[in-house]
Amino acid sequence: MNNFHVNFVKNSNSLAGSAVKTVIGKPFTHLNRVNSTNIYAMEQLQAKLAEHGAAFFADLQTAGKGQMGKKWESESGQNLLLSVILNVSSLNIGHQFALSAAIALASWDLLSLYIPSELTIKWPNDIYWNDRKAGGILIENQISGGIWTYAIAGIGININQTYFEEVNQKAVSLKQITGKTYHPKELAKELCNHLNKRYHQLLQPQGPEKIITQYNAVLYKKEQLVKLKTGNITATYCINEVNKNGNLLATAGIQHQFIHGSVEWII
Repeated sequence: MNNFHVNFVKNSNSLAGSAVKTVIGKPFTHLNRVNSTNIYAMEQLQAKLAEHGAAFFADLQTAGKGQMGKKWESESGQNLLLSVILNVSSLNIGHQFALSAAIALASWDLLSLYIPSELTIKWPNDIYWNDRKAGGILIENQISGGIWTYAIAGIGININQTYFEEVNQKAVSLKQITGKTYHPKELAKELCNHLNKRYHQLLQPQGPEKIITQYNAVLYKKEQLVKLKTGNITATYCINEVNKNGNLLATAGIQHQFIHGSVEWII
């Protein structure tokens, strides 16, 4: 996650209060072509042209990216490419993973309405159907004076695309799973409703804890044996859960704890 440092935030309490009253997805901006919805949303936020709840949907991203700087491949008009601005000033900065889990759960909520089974969240926040990736999330943070003020949540979900480059052959789309064609823009608006529900759940007492419990309930390969590679060593582990800090707990004789980016899944 990247931190963006700005200084224009004056009163985080008033920002938090206004966020509770604002619905995610209002306003909803449709962009035909953009370098990245996350970049565009951050520019709008920093220019004070957008605030909490604003959603930006694109038909095409020319510089879309995923976790760890990986390129996000998407055919024009075929997929759900969405970024939303979230006011997080009322959350503890230690709840960054809880926010990530909430965004992943909202995406899972949406797809679970169309996919009856085998839908999971792969640590840290990819949406998987069986062993194939249906969607991914990239969250970029804005921190001011040591206070976590805003997050830009970028979500990409494969909707109607049926061909992926060889390097992305483990990708899968909603159309490939169900055999039906969908309207990405309408699904993006539907996703905003799920994001709104999960965001407000996160703000409730014990919200972050409940979010992480629900995240672990749909965790990819939970209580199953998988091969994980750390450095040059590949070993078999049993996936246990993900803790509140976003670290993966897995057992191979003893329990190990992995931070994001330190381990590669061998699927």
